[in-house]
Amino acid sequence: MKKRNHPQQQKRRGFIKKTVAMALMAGMGLGAGTVAAAVGEPEKEDLKFGFIKLTDMAPLAIAYEKGYFEDEGLYVTLEAQANWKVLLDGVIDGQLDGAHMLAGQPLAATIGYGTKAHIVTPFSMDLNGNGITVSNAVWEEMKKYVPKQADGKPQHPIKADYLKPVVEKYKEEGKPFKMGMVFPVSTHNYELRYWLAAGGLNPGYYAPAKGDTSGTIDADVLLSVTPPPQMPATLEAGTIYGYCVGEPWNQQAVFKGIGVPVITDYEIWKDNPEKVFGMNKAFTEKYPNTTVHVVKALIRAAKWLDEDNNKNRPEAVKILSQPNYVGADYKVIANSMTGTFEYEKGDKREVPDFNVFFRYNATYPYYSDAVWYLTQMRRWGQIPEKKSDGWYMDIAKKVYRPDIYSVAAKELIAEGKMKADEFPDFATETGFRPPQTEFIDNITYDGTQPNAYLESFPIGLKGDTKL
Repeated sequence: MKKRNHPQQQKRRGFIKKTVAMALMAGMGLGAGTVAAAVGEPEKEDLKFGFIKLTDMAPLAIAYEKGYFEDEGLYVTLEAQANWKVLLDGVIDGQLDGAHMLAGQPLAATIGYGTKAHIVTPFSMDLNGNGITVSNAVWEEMKKYVPKQADGKPQHPIKADYLKPVVEKYKEEGKPFKMGMVFPVSTHNYELRYWLAAGGLNPGYYAPAKGDTSGTIDADVLLSVTPPPQMPATLEAGTIYGYCVGEPWNQQAVFKGIGVPVITDYEIWKDNPEKVFGMNKAFTEKYPNTTVHVVKALIRAAKWLDEDNNKNRPEAVKILSQPNYVGADYKVIANSMTGTFEYEKGDKREVPDFNVFFRYNATYPYYSDAVWYLTQMRRWGQIPEKKSDGWYMDIAKKVYRPDIYSVAAKELIAEGKMKADEFPDFATETGFRPPQTEFIDNITYDGTQPNAYLESFPIGLKGDTKL
């Protein structure tokens, strides 16, 4: 929740009505159904946004603490949520005006997997930021198969190939191998599945048409949901043998001496999209100006987090360590937020892009990011039937809203707060990144060819395959 004694809450600043000419809008080339105006005062000033206690909620905390929301005439309450379902329900029913969300949540809701609601994202919150941790006992077994560097330390990236013989041993002993992830449509679920499958382990399928949403059909490794802050304790209790989660809950396992993070999502898919800021489509239509002002504040916060080679990260860590935000120890959050990542205790390595909030156009809501998540929903059965390439494009464009983003960005440029070269070239941007090659299995992803991409995987549903 917001801090009661925050100086920005003691006195509301007078909101200066924007003087940017309407010609700005006319030059944007925005199509039907886009935001009608970005230069007027917000229609709704008092807002409540939800988040989960993870370091990648940082743009919300910084937009609040640095006064960027108030610069836009917005008076925001930030409220931690118990879990991802509660958070999504809050956005759907209007208790929350927006939220830090898993990238898969707006997409799944819009296609009706789980809860049916039209959620959109005008802002992508970050790249990277997750890791996969295994218990000490599992790591001791894995280490037997992991190649060594010249200094004797494990050679990275550590593939699931080295976990496979461990899983097989557990099977022979009649013990199912169990791992945790944070939500069925979470980035963590898809990243963990991707890593396992790249190592020849089947993470299991969903069959919603048959009422089976466990995701464990034909599974070599059984995945189940555990809320992020509970991951270390669940691992320590022996309920699961490993997990995929965002920070600081991998580093927490290192500090507690209960587990070893073996790989980051940066090593699974370099500069992968992570969280998004989700809003109910009805809210964005009722309050178009408010929506743009929110995005403006978040863009400024993201830039602050990355500017001058992450010089502000120590201050950001101090803010995030407060109990009303992430609430983990400063040193635990700093272990990854300041450009390093500790694997085995004492094995700290430079990972300057473990958390990216603004570089590489991290905040732009690319259609190709949305399509990737949809392909993984299809790959593991959450989308039970084949869909045309056009269907993937249509859903991506319903949910990801670069049109709203571009209005916000152009206004920031016009106000002198940002420079045009800090954003994509809006005149030529298609919303699709060039084909991406830096995946752990060396399979290239082209967001314009989703079905061809699905066909390239040895493990996973494709074509007309149904369960």
